[in-house]
Amino acid sequence: MGDDSEWMKLPIDQKCEHKVWKARVNGYEEALKLFQRITDEKSPEWAKYLGLIKRFVTDSNAVAQLKGLEAALVYIENAHVAGKTTGEVVSGVVNKVFNQPKARAKELGSDICLMYVEIEKAEVVQEELIKGLDNKNPKIVVASVETLRRALSEFGSKIITLKPVVKLLPKLFESREKAVRDEAKLLAVEIYKWIRDALRAPLQNINSVQLKELEEEWVKLPTSPPRQSRFLRSQQDLKAKFEQHQASGGDQVDGDDDDECEEPADPYELLEPVEILSKLPKDFYDKIEAKKWQERKEALEAVETLTKIPKLENGDYGDLTRALKKVVGKDTNVMLVALAAKCLTGLAAGLRKKFGTYAGHVVPTILEKFKEKKPQVVQALQEAIDAIFLTTTLQNLSEDILSVMDNKNPSIKQQASLFLARSFRHCTPSTLPKSVLKPFCAAFLKQVNDSAAEVRDAAFEALGTAMKVLGEKAVNPFLADLDKLKLDRIKECADKVELAGGKKGAAGAAEKKEKPAAKAAPAAEPPPKASGPPKKALAAKSAGPLKKSKPSSTPSGKSKKAPESKEIVETELSLEVCEEKAAAVLPASCMQQLDSGNWKERLASMEEFQKAVEQMDRSEMPCQALVRMLAKKPGWKETNFQVMQMKLHIVGLIAQKGVFSKTSALVVLDGLVDKIGDVKCGGKAKEALTAIGEACSLPWTAEQVVSLAFAQKNPKNQAETLNWLANAMKEFGFTGINVKAFINNVKTALGATNPAVRTSAITLLGVMYLYMGAPLRMFFEDEKTALLSQIDAEFEKMQGQSAPAPFRGATKKGGAEENGEDADEQEDEGGAGDVMDLLPRTDISDKITSEMVSKIEDKNWKIRKEGLDEVAAVISEAKFIQSNIGELPLALKGRLNDSNKLLVQQTLNILQQLAIAMGPGLKQHVKHLGVPIITVLGDSKANVRTSAMTTLNAWVEQTGMKEWLEGEDMSEELKRENPFLRQELLGWLAERLPSLRAASPDLMLCVPQLYCCLEDRSGDVRKKAQDALPTFMMHLGYEKMTKATSKLKPASKDQVVGMLEKARAVMPAKLGPPAKAAPTKAASSGRPTTAPASAQSAADDFAPSERERERESKPDTKRAKSAGPAAKKGVVGKKTVVKANAKDEEDKSGPIFILVPNAKEQRVKEEKSLKILKWNFNTPRDEYIEQLKTQMSICLAKWLQDELFHFDFQRHVKAIGSMIEHMEDERDAVIGCLDLVLKWFTLRFFDTNTTVLMKALEFLKLLFTMLKREDYHLSDYEASSFIPYLILKVGESKDVVRKDVRAILSILSKVYPASKLFPFLMEGTKSKNSKQRCECLEELGCLIEGFGMNVCQPTPAKCLKDIAVHIGDRDTTVRNAALNTVVVVYNVCGDQVFKLIGNLSEKDLSMLEERIKRSAKKTPPAPAKPAERAQREHPTNPSATFMRKPAAAQEDMPNKLNQARQHNAHSEYSAPSIPREFQLDLDMIENDHTNVCELPDLVQHKLDELLEPVMIPEPKIRSVSPHFDDLRNSTASTINFVISQVASGDINTSIQALAQIDEVLRQEDKAEAMSGHIDQFLIATLMQLRLIYNTHMADDRLDKKDIFKLYSCIIGNMLSLFSVESLAREASMGVLKDLMHGLITLMLDARVEDIEDGQQLIRSVNLLVVRVLEKSDQTNILSALLVLLQDSLLTTAGSPMFSELVMKCLWRMIRFLPETINSINLDRILLDVHNFMKVFPKEKLKQLKSDVPHRTLKTLLHTLCKLKGAKILDHLSMIENRNESELEAHLRRVVKHAGNLSGHKSDKGSEKGAIRTDEKMSKSKVSEILSEIFKKIGSKENTKEGLTELYEYKLKYSDADVEPFLSNTSQFFQSYVERGLRMIESEREGKGRIQSSSTVIPQHVGDPSTYMPSSSSVPINSNGEELKPAVYYERLKILRQRHGLENNSKLQQQQQQQSSADERPPLTSLLSKPTVASSTDMLHSKLSQLKESRESHFQQEHSHSPTRSSSPAANLDDLKKRLERIKSNRQ
Repeated sequence: MGDDSEWMKLPIDQKCEHKVWKARVNGYEEALKLFQRITDEKSPEWAKYLGLIKRFVTDSNAVAQLKGLEAALVYIENAHVAGKTTGEVVSGVVNKVFNQPKARAKELGSDICLMYVEIEKAEVVQEELIKGLDNKNPKIVVASVETLRRALSEFGSKIITLKPVVKLLPKLFESREKAVRDEAKLLAVEIYKWIRDALRAPLQNINSVQLKELEEEWVKLPTSPPRQSRFLRSQQDLKAKFEQHQASGGDQVDGDDDDECEEPADPYELLEPVEILSKLPKDFYDKIEAKKWQERKEALEAVETLTKIPKLENGDYGDLTRALKKVVGKDTNVMLVALAAKCLTGLAAGLRKKFGTYAGHVVPTILEKFKEKKPQVVQALQEAIDAIFLTTTLQNLSEDILSVMDNKNPSIKQQASLFLARSFRHCTPSTLPKSVLKPFCAAFLKQVNDSAAEVRDAAFEALGTAMKVLGEKAVNPFLADLDKLKLDRIKECADKVELAGGKKGAAGAAEKKEKPAAKAAPAAEPPPKASGPPKKALAAKSAGPLKKSKPSSTPSGKSKKAPESKEIVETELSLEVCEEKAAAVLPASCMQQLDSGNWKERLASMEEFQKAVEQMDRSEMPCQALVRMLAKKPGWKETNFQVMQMKLHIVGLIAQKGVFSKTSALVVLDGLVDKIGDVKCGGKAKEALTAIGEACSLPWTAEQVVSLAFAQKNPKNQAETLNWLANAMKEFGFTGINVKAFINNVKTALGATNPAVRTSAITLLGVMYLYMGAPLRMFFEDEKTALLSQIDAEFEKMQGQSAPAPFRGATKKGGAEENGEDADEQEDEGGAGDVMDLLPRTDISDKITSEMVSKIEDKNWKIRKEGLDEVAAVISEAKFIQSNIGELPLALKGRLNDSNKLLVQQTLNILQQLAIAMGPGLKQHVKHLGVPIITVLGDSKANVRTSAMTTLNAWVEQTGMKEWLEGEDMSEELKRENPFLRQELLGWLAERLPSLRAASPDLMLCVPQLYCCLEDRSGDVRKKAQDALPTFMMHLGYEKMTKATSKLKPASKDQVVGMLEKARAVMPAKLGPPAKAAPTKAASSGRPTTAPASAQSAADDFAPSERERERESKPDTKRAKSAGPAAKKGVVGKKTVVKANAKDEEDKSGPIFILVPNAKEQRVKEEKSLKILKWNFNTPRDEYIEQLKTQMSICLAKWLQDELFHFDFQRHVKAIGSMIEHMEDERDAVIGCLDLVLKWFTLRFFDTNTTVLMKALEFLKLLFTMLKREDYHLSDYEASSFIPYLILKVGESKDVVRKDVRAILSILSKVYPASKLFPFLMEGTKSKNSKQRCECLEELGCLIEGFGMNVCQPTPAKCLKDIAVHIGDRDTTVRNAALNTVVVVYNVCGDQVFKLIGNLSEKDLSMLEERIKRSAKKTPPAPAKPAERAQREHPTNPSATFMRKPAAAQEDMPNKLNQARQHNAHSEYSAPSIPREFQLDLDMIENDHTNVCELPDLVQHKLDELLEPVMIPEPKIRSVSPHFDDLRNSTASTINFVISQVASGDINTSIQALAQIDEVLRQEDKAEAMSGHIDQFLIATLMQLRLIYNTHMADDRLDKKDIFKLYSCIIGNMLSLFSVESLAREASMGVLKDLMHGLITLMLDARVEDIEDGQQLIRSVNLLVVRVLEKSDQTNILSALLVLLQDSLLTTAGSPMFSELVMKCLWRMIRFLPETINSINLDRILLDVHNFMKVFPKEKLKQLKSDVPHRTLKTLLHTLCKLKGAKILDHLSMIENRNESELEAHLRRVVKHAGNLSGHKSDKGSEKGAIRTDEKMSKSKVSEILSEIFKKIGSKENTKEGLTELYEYKLKYSDADVEPFLSNTSQFFQSYVERGLRMIESEREGKGRIQSSSTVIPQHVGDPSTYMPSSSSVPINSNGEELKPAVYYERLKILRQRHGLENNSKLQQQQQQQSSADERPPLTSLLSKPTVASSTDMLHSKLSQLKESRESHFQQEHSHSPTRSSSPAANLDDLKKRLERIKSNRQ
C-alpha cells in the first residue's frame, strides 16, 4: 500500500507515465473523467497530454491499454490540438492495438481511427492503415482492412480516397490467410457500392473463383447509390440535412437530391498513367517517312500497340501527333490512314483533356480525309474524331467544322454533320450555347436542301439531336424559314435520339429542372463571346442576362420574332384601301382638307388629324393608311413649316401609339430624312425617327435612314442624320447595329467636302467607340493622317467613359422581359458582338509554306530568324487574317524555348501581331500556342518576361480568359518549380481573375499548386500567391479552398488555413450583372433581382467565417473590413469579444507561461526540416506573425497572447509589464518558451513606438540576467532568431536605446559564447547605418579585449581584414571605432596585427600607426582584467553544437541571413558528423582559459602527481604560451587548453600546441594523461586540417613551407597517438569517419604535390592511414569506413578516387578479418551493412559506374560468412524488421551455398573475379577467359583485379599456358605481369606482411606507369628476393651518415648511434628533409626512420632538459607560489 500511496499523490499526467501499471490505469481513468469535464476545446489543459496520447494507446499492459484507448478516444473527439497526434497515434493503434486478442480493444482502436477521420485527418489515417496492410501479422491486416471498410461505409468515397485502396486489393486477395481474403472481399463489395463498374478493371487479374464470388455479391447490392452517414466537422450543414432526411423517412427528399448524386466513378481515374514516348522505336520518325509502305506500317503498328494503353502520362506529343496527322492527310495507302487514325484515337483516349492541345491541329485533316469511301477508313476516322472531341470543346472545333460544311464533296459534308450529331449527344444546354449552335444551324439549313440524300439525312439528324439536347423552343428560332414537312422530319429525328449516358434532353427534363433551376443558374457558363476584345459594355451585356437564362429559357425566340413576323407580313395597301380605312377613323372634314390649296385649311386638317390619332385605340389604328394620307399631295413637299411640323409630329404619334410596321415606316422615312436638315422642322423629324426606331428597332431604322441620307446630295441632311444616329445609339444601346453598313457610310462621310458632315461622322465614331472599343480604329487605318488624328482625338475624349444605360427600345413591348438569352441572340445577330468578325480577313494558310516552317525549325539561328522575318512580313501584309494558319503554330511553339533569346523575343512579337491580326479566331490556338507563352514567363531575363506578359495580355484581350483556365494547362505551368514563372503567372491571375464573372471549374486544379507557392522558398512567389488567394476564393468559394487544404501536411495546413481566413476578409465581391445588363428596360429592371442574389451568396460565403469568429471570440480588426451582410454578424461578434475579454479579466490570476515538455525541441526539429518558416526576414511579414501566434498559443495564457498580438501598443506595454512580474516565479516555463518570447521581442524592434521599445529592452535585460543566474546557455536556434534583430537596434538614433542594447549585448556574452556572438556583430558592421557600424565595431573590440583573439571567427585574419576596411569609412565615429578595435587587437597580439589586417592604403595605415602610438602612451589596463574576462563568458553546454553557424543581420540585403547560414552550414568549418556524446564546444575550451581553476580540489588532486620525479622536456620548437604556465598545475585543464590551441587559425600557435601534445604522447608513463581527450584532440586536429585545406592552402601570402611544417606536425602527432593502442581504441566511430575523410581528402589534394616534398607528405599520410586501420577499435573503424563509403557514393560531386580509396581501406580490413573478427561487434557492423543496402539496394548498386562497391560489399559479407558460418545470422539483433532486410536474405543464400560446397572452397574474401569453371574446359573457353583477364590487366581501372584473377587461374590450372597471350606484348608489360604475380604470391604466403602503398596512395599522374607496382608496391631486390625490415635499418643508417639527414640539432646527430628501434619519432623528425634515393625505399623505410630518430631526439632533450625537471622537490615552492597566484587572480 505504501507504494500505492506514493503514486496516488502524483498529478494525472505523471500517473499516465508511471512504471506501475495500476498507476497508469488510475491515471487513464482520471484523464478520461478530466477530458469529459473540459468544455473548451482550446483549453491549455489539452496541450499537457499532447505527447502522451500515443502512450495511452500503446500501453504494454492489456488492462491499462483498454482504459487508455477509452481516454484517447474522448481526447481526440474534444481536443482542438488532437489533430497533431494523428500519425503517431494511428500508427500505434495499427501496430499495438489491432494485434490484441480482445475485441473491445480493436473496436476502440477502429473508433479512434474514424474519429481522426471526423476531425479532418482522413489522409493521415488512410496512409497509416495502408501501411498496416503490409504488416506480417494477419490480425493487423484484417483489422486495418475492416477499419478502411468502416471508414468508407460511413464517410463515403469523397472523404476516403479509393485509388490507393483499390491498388492494394489484388494483393489482399492473394493472401494465404482466409480471414484477410474474406475481409478483402467485404471491402471490395463496399467499394463497389460507391464506384460500381469502375472497380472491375483493377480486379480483372484476380483469381477467377474470387472474381465470380464478387460478381455474385455485387449483383445482390441495391441499385440506389449509397449515402454518407457520418460527417466531418466541416460538414455540419450536410449532417443537418442528412438528419432531416432521416427524420422525414427518406422519401420526400429523394427526388430533389437526384441531381446531387455523385457521378459514377471513372475507371480511368483509378489507373496509373504509363509513359510511352520513350518507348517509341528509335527510328520511328525515319520509318514513318520511309518510301516503302511496309516500313511505315511497322512504325504505326508499334505506336498502335503503345496507344492501346488506357491511361497515358502527359508529355510532349506534338511531334508524334504531327507525324500521325501527316499520314492521315497525305499517305496514299488507305490502310495506313486507318492505322494512323486508330493511333490518334488511342492517344486521345489515353490523354483525355491533355490531348486538347493538339485537337485543333488534327481535326481539319480528319474532316478533309472523310472524302475516302472505304468503310473501314471512314470508321477509323469517325472513332478518332469522336475521341478527340471528348478532349476539347465544340467551340474550339467550330471554325474547322464550319469551314468544311459547304465543301463540294458530299461525303465530307455528311460526315461533318454526323460528327456534330454525335457530339451534340455529349452536350448539355450549358456546353452548347446558342452562340455556338447558331452558325451550325445556318449550315444545316443549307444542307437540308442539298441535292445529296445522305447529306440531307445527316443534317436532319444533327438538327434533331440539337433539338433533343436544347428543347424545341431553343432551336425553333433558327428554323423559322423551314417548311412544316422538314420541321416534322427534324422532330421525328429528335424523338429517335438517345443522349450519351442516358441523359434526358432539355425538353424531357423541363419539369424536373423547374425546382433546382435557381440553384443551377450561377453555374451556367458564360457564352464564349462574353470575354472578347475590350468592348466592355458588350461583354457585360452578354454575360449579364445569362445569369437568369436557365429559369426562363422557354420563351426563347417568340418574344422577339413573333411581333416582327406580323409587321413583315403586313402587305402594302393600295391608295384606295388606305383612303377607305382612314375615312373610317378620321373626320370627313379632315380628309377633304388634307390636299387643300390653302395652308390654313391644311393646318386645321392636321389639327383634327392629331386629335383623332390621340383618341384612337391601338388595336383600331390603321397605321399604314394614316401615314399614306399624310403623304398625300403635297405630302412631304409641304411648303408651310407649321403644317409640316404638325405632320412630322403626327408621324411620331402614330409610331408610338399604333402597331407600326416596317411597311408603314418605309412610306414616311424618305420624307423624314428630307426634312431632318431643316432648321424649323428638323427637331420634329428626329423625334419621329426616334419613335419609328422604337417601333421597328433601331438597327433597321438606322440602316434605312443612313442609306437614304447618303443617297441625297444635301450635306445638311447627311450631317444631321449622323447626329441623330449618334444620339439614338446612346438612347437605344448598340445591340443589333449593323456596323459594317455604317462603316461604309461613315467612310463616305469622312471623305465629304463639307466639314459639318465630317465633324458629325467623327462624333458618331466617338459614340460607337464607347461600345466597340479599340477594334473600331482598325476600320480607318487607311485614312489620311490628318483625319486619323482627328478620329484619335475623339476616341481619346471617350477614353475612360462608359456607355450610358439604354432607355429606349423594342423591349418596352415586354417581349424580351423574361428572356435573358434574347440579348445573346440579338448580340449575335447585330454583329456588335463580333466586331472583329466584320473585318475582311485574308486566308494566309497557303503563304505558310513547308519551306518557311522548315526554316523556322532550322539548326542555324540565322536561318531561323529569316523564317520568323518572313512570317512577320506575311502577317503584317495581310493585316487581318483568318484563323487557319497551317503548320505555323507548332513551328512558333518550338521557337518560344529557343536557346537564342533574341529569337524568343521576335517570336513573342509575332504572336502579338498574330493576336491583333486574327482577332477572336485566336481562341482555337490558345491550347497549343497560347499556353507556351506562359512558360516563357519563367525566363531568367526580365526583358523576355516583360515581352511574354505583353503578348499574353494581347492574346487574352482577343480570346477572353475562359479558354486559358479550362483544363490542366494552368496548373501544369504552376507545377514547374520556377520562381519567375510562378510569381509572374500568379501576379497575372491575381490581376485578371477579379474581372471575370465566372471562372472554369478547372481553376480548382491550380489550388494545390497555389498552396505550394504559399510556402515557396522565394519571398516574391509567396507574396504573389498571397495576393492571388482572394481572387481564387472569389470564384471557388472559401469552403472548396479550405477543403483542398486537407491534403497538406499538418504544419502547412495550419499556415494555409490562416492565410485563407485573411484572404476571406479581403476577398473581392464576385461580379454580378453589369450596370448595362441588356439594352432593355426589362433587363435593367431585372438587375436588382440578381444583385441581391449575388450579395446573398457573398453573405453565405462570409457567414461561416463570422460564426467561427464568434465561437473563437478573438478580437481582430482586420476582419472588420468584411463588407455586406457580414458586417451585421461582425457586430454580434464584437459583443461576444467584449464579453470574452471581460471573462478573461477574471482568469488573469493564474500562471501566464505554460511549460510544455519537449515543445522547444519539436519546434527546432520542425524548423530544421522546413516544416515551418525560418525566423529570417528584413521586415516581418504576416505569415511570420501568424506562425508565431500559433506556436505561442500552447505556451502562454490566452489573455496574454491576445494582448501580445493586439494592434494597440499600450496593450503591448501592459503585457510586457505582466511578463516582468511573472518572470522570476515562472522561470522554468519562460525558459521552455524562450525562443518564442525572443521572437516576439524581435517583432517589437520593428515597431516605431519608443515606449514599447524601452519596455522591451527593460524586460530583455532582466531576462538575460535571470538566464545568467540560472546558468542557462542560449542555443544557436534561439540566438540566430534574436541576436541579428537586436543588433539592428544598436544603431538606433536615441542614445538611451543604444545604451540599453549595449548592456544587453554585454550580458548576452555570458549566456552565449563570445566566439559565436562575434560573427553576428561582424555582419552588423556591414549595415548602411553608420551608428550601427560604429557600435558593432566597439562591441567587437570589447569581445577581443575580454576573450582574446580566439573569438575572431572563422579566422582572425579574415575578421581583422573586414574590421580594417572601416578605417577608411566616411563617418568619423566609425573610423574611430575601427581604429580602437584594431588597437585592442594590437594590445593582444602585438605587431602581428599588421600581418592580419592585410593591405591598407597609406592614409589608413598612418592613421592606425598614430593611434597605436597614442595608445601606447596611455596607462596599461588594470590587472583585474583576467577576472573580468572570466566573468564575461560562462562555459556553454558541453553537448551543444561544436561550431556555430554564423548568422547575420543586415538591413539592406534581403537574404543575407540565409546566405550566411547556408554558407556556413556547408563549409568545412562546421561540426563534423560525430556522435552527440563527443560533440564539444571548442570555443568554450579555447576561451575558458582559467575556469578550471575555480575547482581547487582538482588542482590539489593532481599536485602529488606533479611532484613525482618525472621529466617533461622543454619543447625546442616554440616558446611556451603565457597561459600555459598558469595552467600547468592541472593536467586535464592543460590538455584541454592545449587541444583548443591545436585548432587555432594561427599556424605557429597550432604548431606549438601540437609540439606540447607530442611531448606527452612520446612518454609512455605520461601518454595515459591523454586518455579521455582523444576524440577532443582528433576533432581539433581535423578542424586544423580543414582550415589548412580551405584557407591556408588558398592563401598565396602564406609560406608553403609553414603549411608543410604544420602538416608534418599533425601527421607526426597522429602517428604517435595511433602507436599507443589503448589511446587509439578510444577514438569513436564518428570521429574516425571524419578522420579518414580528412586524410583521404589530403591525399587527393593536388595542391600538396606543388609543395616541396609534397610526395613525402603523401607517403606519410599513407603510413598514418595504415596505422589508423591497424590500431583503432576494429568495430569503429570498419563501421566508419562503411558509412564513409555510403556518403561518398551518395555525393555525386565528389571525386571517384575518394570512393576508390575508401574501398581499398575496406579491402585491407577484410583481409585481416580472420585475425580481428573476435574483437569486432558484428551486430553493429551488420546494422551498418543493412543501412548501406537500404540506401543502395542491389539494383541501385549495380547501376553505379563502377562495380567495385558491389564487389566490396559482397566480399565483406562472404568473408564474414566464411569465418562465422551459420552463426552470422545470430548477429542481426540490431536490425528492425530483419525479415524485410535484403541483408538477411543475402546472408542466408551465402550460408546455404557454403553448406552445399564440399572439398576445398575458393577464397571468396578478396578474389571476386575468381574463375569458376570445370577442369575440362574447351580450348575456346580457356582462350576466352584469358582474353578477358588480360583485357582487365591492360585497363587502368581493373589492373589489380586482372592480376589477381590471373594468379587464381594459374593456381587452379597449373598447366595453363599464358605464353601465347604475352608473346605479342612489350617486354615492359610482360615484366609488369610477372612482378604483379610475384607480389600477390608473396602476400598470400604471408612472407612479412608489407603494406603495399598502392592500397591507399592515390596516383595523380595519368600515365600508365603510375599503375605499375614496380615503383611503389613490391619491395624486391635485384635477385627477386623479398627484403626484410633489417635491410632497411642498415640502409637508413648509411644514408643518414652520408647525407647528414638528421634533425636540426647537431647534438641529435652525435647521439644517432644510440637510437633504438622501439622509440617513437619526435615531432620534428617529420620536418626533416631526407632524400632517399628510391621512392619505394623511402616509403618502406619510413617506420624505421621514425623509430631511429625518436631515441636520439629524446636523449638530446633529456641531456639538455632545464634544471627545474632534475629535482621535483627543488621546485615545490615555485609550484606553490604559482598555485597561490592563480587563486588570487581568480578572486
